[in-house]
Amino acid sequence: MAAAGGSSNYWEDLRKQARQLENELDLKLVSFSKLCTSYSHSSSREGRRDSSDTTPLLNGSSQDRMFETMAVEIEQLLGKLTGINDKMAEYTNSAGVPSLNAALMHTLQRHRDILQDYTHEFHKTKTNFLAVRERENLMGSVRKDIESYKSGCGVNNRRTELFLKEHEHLRNSDRLVEETISIAMATKENMTSQRGMMKSIQSKMNTLANRFPAVNSLIQRINFRKRRDSLILGGVIGICTILLLLYAFH
Repeated sequence: MAAAGGSSNYWEDLRKQARQLENELDLKLVSFSKLCTSYSHSSSREGRRDSSDTTPLLNGSSQDRMFETMAVEIEQLLGKLTGINDKMAEYTNSAGVPSLNAALMHTLQRHRDILQDYTHEFHKTKTNFLAVRERENLMGSVRKDIESYKSGCGVNNRRTELFLKEHEHLRNSDRLVEETISIAMATKENMTSQRGMMKSIQSKMNTLANRFPAVNSLIQRINFRKRRDSLILGGVIGICTILLLLYAFH
């Protein structure tokens, strides 16, 4: 009787420990699930924030440490609960009261189902958290690459802009030099043309100067002939007039 009472107390003690571990696991899993959910939401918000803000990164690191700590605690609780279930299974397989064996097996199976559910929920939540963290790390790496590319493109764009401005400045300088050279060439051509015209005028004036005495001599001869012809004509007219007058009076 005393042995049966001791065995009953042992079973009840195992059940008490199992229920206590199950309650602790239930609370831990609820907190663990909230942590994973908050990490997922913060990761989504971080994706919409500027990557230069380092505060979310610190929060993410803190959540990672909390995740690791809670995962270890839950695994330890699951291990303890598994050990209690094993002890309960050993108790039901040992020589005991046959009439209570079916009830004990039913109770043990219920505790095993609870352990299986908790284990499944833990691994599912842990897998989801690791997937979100891996995706966030990948997205963070991609954002850093994009920011680095944008930063590099910004520097390259500024350098390209400076090069283009310098190139435009050189082109303007070349254009001004070409215009100055063109004006100088045109001035030179005009001066050469004017010098040629001056030489031609001077040559013509020299030619006229050389020929001017002959022209004077010719004009003088023409004038002399005109005066001589006038004198001859006047003499003829005078003689004819005299003859007419003599004829009329006779």
